[in-house]
Amino acid sequence: MRRAEPEPRPDHTSYLASWLKVVSDDERAIFQAAAHAQRAVSFLHGLSPDH
Repeated sequence: MRRAEPEPRPDHTSYLASWLKVVSDDERAIFQAAAHAQRAVSFLHGLSPDH
């Protein structure tokens, strides 16, 4: 059974454009964002009852 593809939201283009601007202005930005995301994931995993 094939799953239907989600429809893109109208704001996806502007969201991606804003990230492209950030990354073009500061090449370290993507790495800083990834580090923040990893800290958030680690925090949420720490809240899990099986940890």
